[in-house]
Amino acid sequence: MTDASEPHAVRVVLPAALLPLFAGAPAEVTVAACSVAAAMAALDARWPGMRDRLCDSHPAIRRHINVFVNGERATLATSLPPGAEMVVTTAISGG
Repeated sequence: MTDASEPHAVRVVLPAALLPLFAGAPAEVTVAACSVAAAMAALDARWPGMRDRLCDSHPAIRRHINVFVNGERATLATSLPPGAEMVVTTAISGG
């Protein structure tokens, strides 16, 4: 049985708008993390500055960014079970 506090492989899907800002960043990447916050840190370790694009200084996920874990809306505190899919999207607004 895997300890939920130990990092494990999770799949992260990044928004297309973010990719041109970080050379070599793919649309999908696997990172070792046990929470959304840990996944953000792992992304930032590979592509410095990525966390700043996704999170504010509180820290919280930026207002115009949405994160879903296995289809459910997530926060930085959301746990990532082994094999989880974390999808990062840009928010769409309109009037």
